[in-house]
Amino acid sequence: MAKKPTNQVAAQPNVSGNVMMYEDPQPLTKDKHANYGVVQVEKPFAFMEKTHFMPITAPEFGSASASYPIIFAGDDKTPLAVMGIRANENLLIEDGVFNNKYYMPAFARRYPFVLAGDQENDRFVVCVDEKAECVTDKKPTQAFFDGDEPSQFTNEAFEFLKQFEQDRRATEAMITRFKELDLFEQKEMNFQGQNADGTPAEKQKIADYFAITDEKLRALDAKTTKELMDNGFLAVAYAHMLSLGNWQRLVNMTLERAQGENA
Repeated sequence: MAKKPTNQVAAQPNVSGNVMMYEDPQPLTKDKHANYGVVQVEKPFAFMEKTHFMPITAPEFGSASASYPIIFAGDDKTPLAVMGIRANENLLIEDGVFNNKYYMPAFARRYPFVLAGDQENDRFVVCVDEKAECVTDKKPTQAFFDGDEPSQFTNEAFEFLKQFEQDRRATEAMITRFKELDLFEQKEMNFQGQNADGTPAEKQKIADYFAITDEKLRALDAKTTKELMDNGFLAVAYAHMLSLGNWQRLVNMTLERAQGENA
């Protein structure tokens, strides 16, 4: 049975798991966080500036496909938004600020909140990263609690987390179906620049990943194609393929940043 999200304030649950970008996620409780909330900070997205890829859910592919490559990685074929080529470099973050010309994944927009598994009670509970710069118990502008109850701000965050969890599960179901249909092919992205004398430089591998190809989709029978169209999976697959055209954008942005570093 799937775990159920809950925003009820309860005794300290036994949570498990680590989450990318979160330093110290703790269950949000009235006893511990009565005076806590968030404030505006000068560099609100510094927490993701060293994350060059990020999980993304199927409903986001359409919006995200114009911003960066969306790939599938590992045995689980986890969908990832690629935001940089070099490790520890997110090209869409400049001095702690996200470039709003691009789409920000829900994975980042939910910060500093996150759902964590409470194994003992077979549920998810709302957690908050206590080490997030925006989290404070010193006159927060958005409080976590209003008296004995979660504030409107916290309730809205919880609704966002519930939707994210639903989208994540829907994405897992989509990946399972893609695997059943053998739609994934292993790919690699290479980059070849120029030496100072104008000759081609040595080719460098940027990434190994899995992708869905047009050939694989065209080989499906009409019944399966209609199934994928009706459940929205076909649109997601084509958004993914369209997004791969953004590899060159990342290469160009990396070269521009490197030139600035060497200036």
